[in-house]
Amino acid sequence: MHELVQSVFDSDEKTALRQLIYALSTSGKRYFLRNEILQTFADYCQQSEKPAYFYHSSSVGKLINYTHEIILEEENTWFVIRPRIASPEVWRLTADLNRFELMKPQALLDVSDRLVNRYQPHILEIDLHPFYKSSPNIDDPRNIGQGLAFLNRYLCSQLLTDPQYWLDLLYLALDRLEHNGIRLLLNNRIPSGIQLAKQVKLALHFLSERHPNEPYEKFRSEFQELGFEPGWGNTAARVRETLELLERLIDTPQPAILEAFVARVPAVFRVVLISIHGWVAQEDVLGRDETLGQVIYVLEQARSLENKLHQEIKLAGLDLLGIKPHVIILTRLIPNCEGTFCNLRLEKVHDTENAWILRVPFSEFNPEVTNNWISKFEIWPYLEQFALDAERDLLTQFKGRPNLIIGNYSDGNLVAFLLSRRMKVTQCNIAHSLEKPKYLFSNLYWQDLEDQYHFSAQFTADLISMNAADFIITSSYQEIVGTPETIGQYESYKLFTMPHLYHVVDGIDLFSPKFNMVPPGVNENIFFPYSQKEDRDPSLCQQVNELLFNREDPQILGHLDNPNKRPIFAVAPITSIKNLTGLAECFGKSQALQEHCNLILLTSKLHSDEATNPEEAGEIQKVYDIIDQYRLHGNIRWLGMRLPSRDLGEAYRIIGDRKGIYVHFALFEAFGRSILEAMISGLPTFATQFGGALEIIENRENGFNLNPTDLAGTAKKILDFLDQCDTHPEHWEETSEWMSQRIRNRYNWQLHTNQLLLLAKIFSFWNFVMPENNEARDRYMETLFHLIYKPRAEKILEQHMNMKGTGN
Repeated sequence: MHELVQSVFDSDEKTALRQLIYALSTSGKRYFLRNEILQTFADYCQQSEKPAYFYHSSSVGKLINYTHEIILEEENTWFVIRPRIASPEVWRLTADLNRFELMKPQALLDVSDRLVNRYQPHILEIDLHPFYKSSPNIDDPRNIGQGLAFLNRYLCSQLLTDPQYWLDLLYLALDRLEHNGIRLLLNNRIPSGIQLAKQVKLALHFLSERHPNEPYEKFRSEFQELGFEPGWGNTAARVRETLELLERLIDTPQPAILEAFVARVPAVFRVVLISIHGWVAQEDVLGRDETLGQVIYVLEQARSLENKLHQEIKLAGLDLLGIKPHVIILTRLIPNCEGTFCNLRLEKVHDTENAWILRVPFSEFNPEVTNNWISKFEIWPYLEQFALDAERDLLTQFKGRPNLIIGNYSDGNLVAFLLSRRMKVTQCNIAHSLEKPKYLFSNLYWQDLEDQYHFSAQFTADLISMNAADFIITSSYQEIVGTPETIGQYESYKLFTMPHLYHVVDGIDLFSPKFNMVPPGVNENIFFPYSQKEDRDPSLCQQVNELLFNREDPQILGHLDNPNKRPIFAVAPITSIKNLTGLAECFGKSQALQEHCNLILLTSKLHSDEATNPEEAGEIQKVYDIIDQYRLHGNIRWLGMRLPSRDLGEAYRIIGDRKGIYVHFALFEAFGRSILEAMISGLPTFATQFGGALEIIENRENGFNLNPTDLAGTAKKILDFLDQCDTHPEHWEETSEWMSQRIRNRYNWQLHTNQLLLLAKIFSFWNFVMPENNEARDRYMETLFHLIYKPRAEKILEQHMNMKGTGN
């Protein structure tokens, strides 16, 4: 970057930089983000009649394209430049343009505080860098999110470097495995790593004389004499394969061998999935709008985990000992549950043998609050006591400690931290969506937003849990570090200020192997291609078809003048971030789209009086206004109802029958469950370029990623696709098949669960062999919890004690 900056200063391009800063200053603003900076520079290039290359390829053009933030002061201009993903730099340019120097991150945080008139000279600095400094780290940004592969390589290299030491550690890790007091894998006849290596060879010789299909129980006693307990396999062939992997790992360690061996180690039997603030129910209500995707995710993950653990236990030969998997979804019990089963303490998860929803009530404090549903922004005062109460109930239900705790969302992740810390259990975090990057300048103006959102508690909770977690699952690469053009969700926690509260100078190590991309799947019993006619219910098909296109209902607005037009389908909650108003306006502004298509919107609400907050009511009214403004009556159907999952699956397929398309027009989408559902159903799917959809669709020649702020460009992309379909009818089918196969091959629960359990085992071993820094890190997190988080949560509790119920 020094060279690039110097080339600007040593050329006539310095004038262009001066003119850009002047143009920004005339707006009256002082803080600018990337889009504004690029637009201003583009306007300058056009007005100055610069050649076409200048915007992208000149030195100043490159500098501006790397710039993500600019702050204007009287004496200086501050640049946040990101020459590489996950590597921001802070530069200060003096007003006379004579000096452009690299600054420490703290200087930017001070400037940001001054910008909002909240600067103070002495403020708490949070710096996590020392806790990652001595740990092995990924060095190539392209490999961020592939921590498992990195650790496999690293551990194998250590085995080669000091084989005796690491053989002993491997032995100790295997020797400590047990379940309910039953020893697994090894007994005291094998006292060391060297003896383990010898006994493996003897065991393999013993097995070579057995029939491959001979059940393990037939030679169990002989095997115990050799020092081996149950868990190696259910047949002679399976046991032999597992021991051969161990022998190869000892003799010639390789990442693929380590991964294959660890996958077979029976180390996970009891799993806790924490999802607190939503309606975690199965009948009719699967969470509220703000938690629907998370609840579906957790329920499907629980089913998949229990099924996979059953398979692992059987293949390990442990079902003969009566060992069964036990999966618990931990959530809150809601006494005023509005007709759901959320007031049941224990509920079995459908289609499982031993997966349960365990509901623990919040301590009462003010029953008018705690007996009702509580928004995710208000939940913070109750989490510590909830964790203590949940620990007792979990130990009772499991009759022992769990092997893995998985948090979901910010509140569940904080409880996962508290529980895993107390119970000494491996902790996994799944954010789903981090609020900080969704609300622009939410950290800078947190005091103004505190009464409504309580971001001081939430962002502190995020910092604590993401750093305390043993490993973090994300659905996409961009969730961690974004793209060259955008900042990742986790990356937004790297450097930020909470004026008058603290400065974060290094909030998370993005190169840590704890980050792992493990995208979720989709329920293929419900969501499957429209072309699988044999699996579709004709009566359901007729019923849902009538609902989408013809039925009159108080919760349906609009009659289609020509139902045979190609349908554009969208499914989303009616919130500003999901941007259905933008899609409706895009449709309204394009006469060509209206001539080709009908627009069908499926939301959970249709009327403003059904809204649970002012923002939602405003979005509902906006859709009505757009329909009237653009006279869309006759071209639009708006269904304001929550469809059961099987009906929703059929709805996607009916759109497919009519050769329709799906559009996901969110301003930002961390991942996008409905995108998976639409694509696997066979719908050509257009989705926002801001977020995880980039990776789901994989861009396919840039034809299906939309900029939701560019309505004309969106309409053109859709029309270009429809023109190709009209010219070449097979184009729709080819796109449909490609998208369906993309989801089936890449986004399925079997892949997800295999990877998740492998991560749990590898990181459990990692913590066993390198525990020292984790303990120091966790002590630091406890300090943040007690000195920052708890006082913030107590302020929220004070407000709640004076409130009447917050249930609606």
